[in-house]
Amino acid sequence: MIPLRELDTYCGAGGVARGLTDAGLRVVRDECGWPHPIASARAAHWEPGRFASPNGHEYKKPSEPPVPEPDSGARQAGLLLAGSPRFSSGRAWPLSSAHIRSRIALSASYIAPRRHVRPSRVMRPGPGRDVLGLGGGRRSSLEVRAVAEQLASDRASAGGGAGGRNVTRRVVVALAAVLAAQALFALCLVSALQLLAPRNMPFGVVGSSKVVAAVTSKVSLDTIGYADKSAALGAIGQGQLYGAYVTGSASDTLIVVPAKSFFARIELEGAFLSAAHKLSQPVTVQAAKPLPPSDPVGAVVGLLLLPLLIGGYLAAVLVFKAAGGTAAALWRVVILTGYAIVGAVLTDLIAGPLIGAYSSSHFWPLLPCFALVTAAVVLAAAAIQGLAGTLGTLLVAVLFIIVGGSGAGGSGTFMLPVYWRNIGRVFPPQNAVDLIRNVLYFGGNNITTPLIVLFAYGLAGVAVISYLNWNRPARQARAAARARAEVAEAARAGNPRANPSGPRRGMLPILVALAVCAVMECLFAVNYMSAGHAPKAAGMPFGVTGSSPILTAAEKTFSLKVTHYRDEAAVKDAIGQAKIWGALIPASTAGTPSTLIVVPSISDLSPLDIAAQFGHAAKITGQKLTVQQYAPVPLAKKDPFGLVQSLMLIPLLVGGYMSATLLLAATGKAAGRWRAAQLAGFAIAAGLAVDLVVGVWLQGYASDKFWIVWPICTLIIAAVAFVAAVLQKLIGAAGTLLTIIVIILFGNPSSGGANGVPYLPTFWRDIGPYLPPRNGYILLHQTIYFSGHGTTQALTVLLIYLAAAAAILIVLDLRRTEAQVDTEAAEAAAMAVPIGAAP
Repeated sequence: MIPLRELDTYCGAGGVARGLTDAGLRVVRDECGWPHPIASARAAHWEPGRFASPNGHEYKKPSEPPVPEPDSGARQAGLLLAGSPRFSSGRAWPLSSAHIRSRIALSASYIAPRRHVRPSRVMRPGPGRDVLGLGGGRRSSLEVRAVAEQLASDRASAGGGAGGRNVTRRVVVALAAVLAAQALFALCLVSALQLLAPRNMPFGVVGSSKVVAAVTSKVSLDTIGYADKSAALGAIGQGQLYGAYVTGSASDTLIVVPAKSFFARIELEGAFLSAAHKLSQPVTVQAAKPLPPSDPVGAVVGLLLLPLLIGGYLAAVLVFKAAGGTAAALWRVVILTGYAIVGAVLTDLIAGPLIGAYSSSHFWPLLPCFALVTAAVVLAAAAIQGLAGTLGTLLVAVLFIIVGGSGAGGSGTFMLPVYWRNIGRVFPPQNAVDLIRNVLYFGGNNITTPLIVLFAYGLAGVAVISYLNWNRPARQARAAARARAEVAEAARAGNPRANPSGPRRGMLPILVALAVCAVMECLFAVNYMSAGHAPKAAGMPFGVTGSSPILTAAEKTFSLKVTHYRDEAAVKDAIGQAKIWGALIPASTAGTPSTLIVVPSISDLSPLDIAAQFGHAAKITGQKLTVQQYAPVPLAKKDPFGLVQSLMLIPLLVGGYMSATLLLAATGKAAGRWRAAQLAGFAIAAGLAVDLVVGVWLQGYASDKFWIVWPICTLIIAAVAFVAAVLQKLIGAAGTLLTIIVIILFGNPSSGGANGVPYLPTFWRDIGPYLPPRNGYILLHQTIYFSGHGTTQALTVLLIYLAAAAAILIVLDLRRTEAQVDTEAAEAAAMAVPIGAAP
């Protein structure tokens, strides 16, 4: 079958030509004989020449087409004629010029096959022929693309052809792109955060000590000598050190800095106390810059980065889409800078006064920091889009979200692998983290470098946009001269002037886009901050084998759900089934210590929390207590804190909804005969890819778990993908946005992550069981470290999501008429939030 071709004798602003070209048709020739739509398009900041003349033809007066009126021979040749009725058919249909002007431009397309596709406006000039009346411009391009794709599909179903092959190629390319992005995301996120440990960490030393020598032989510290303790504390106050060791005459002092890094404090305190114990050296631990009760684990800084980074990226992407792909315009600098300020105010109000993640005294110092971070991201992103067009959106997502976000260093930049720390230094996220942390906890000291980098990104973005807008004089001069001539010709012909309200009307989609950005940024700030800024255990599952004053004292300050067991063996059996998170074995005889069992593989936080709470209870009751770690399956060497499952969950969720959305964009349909099979096939391939990256390459869990982890990853991806496909079928491209809200903005914060469900506030703890993320995390984590115990409910919920979504999708395909889908809106939704959040 001959591939479809198109000849447009009245291309107006070029919308039809663009739509047909996007759909894979070859535009043989296009001419424009009416200057008014071109002038109107340019007045609305849309350059029509890009689409009206894809083959480089100049605009011409209308002329008779160089082909005969469409007849059976033309239909057999696969020719699609477009243009005004007078010039495309050789005769004038009874349409007044006012009727034509009301649509800006009229295009009539003769559709050859008998199965006609009819958009909203259809005229029937004669028996057996349908004429599609399409408004000119950008909307027309979207309508015609859908029409042409349906035409190609009809032709393929009648005997194959280029149209079917084009759709198949687009589907393959779309799914391959999602697969590559998902694998890259998993690689970056897990490799950056799976093995947190000090690496060339700045550490102060006062005097000489064998303890320091013993620690530095095992821990990577960059030791800096100071004259005395006050000098070391001064450097800590400047935000320059992660800790210090002060040698004393009778006892040494270890100074830790929780505000610099919660995980660094754990590592340093454990290493120095262990070395001092072996050398019989008394050591006192002193905390400088302690974390406030509103931020006990130092999570606030990383949680603040999320809305600022995502808000800036989202504003750049959606404004670019709303402006019709116009990136190089100075008005965007003003709009995006204004949004950065508004977004900063919203985030500051939510995190500070509303949630109380930090004291009100920090509201004003943090506000300009938030505005600078968002402005740097959004202006740099707009500049990249101006240079690379639509491809720039993908570049921004990779550079700022996937790569930059992974190297942000929310847990401490010197806890990252060296290469990730160095990569992160050149991107906004790490500099934003350093700026916010030092303003919040170190009095604004040591912020010169972050300010320079962030201002450089913002100013570079403004410079690039200015260059693209003003420093191409020849092109601008030709466009201006052509526009003036066209407007003058239109006036002489009695046509009305280009509507001066066009630009104002063009602002409406931009304002809507910014409103969506503001809502999403607020949701990120509210949901993630409220769920994770101050984890406090409630109803912690805990086992005992008898009564103890230590337990009585601990329960006064620590919320426990206590279960009694007959002996230590029964306790360890319950731990192996993931029923309890710790246990107390009271002393059998007076004077002997009780044993506290903690489980490092069940949570990154609970072993420390349980040990601290019971250690304090033992101290106030005068009892002896020893702490014992027990893990049915030991943590992987490359996952000492048990973070890998929460890290790999995010690429699985994001890949699920993006696969459904890019299929929507590639085919122009929310569903189809093979949609379920395509999504299922992608889930299998993507599950394998993530399993290979995380399990085999990065060794995030034992190799013997490879074959069981693969189907779990596949199930999680498929469940999210099918849910997204159903919502897209029901409400179009907006279904992607709803999927993101449900899965990423509500599901992910309620998963519990590496901390665990007991550390969630009541609201998040209650909604989690009904959403895929928590069930996906539990299924992954319990399978790897607890031999599959405690996974029945999680597996059942995910299977219900998958089966129900598949059934609904099939029923909708059979009973619901397929509506046209705005594929650009679908693409914008897919690229809007490529990352849900870093744990």
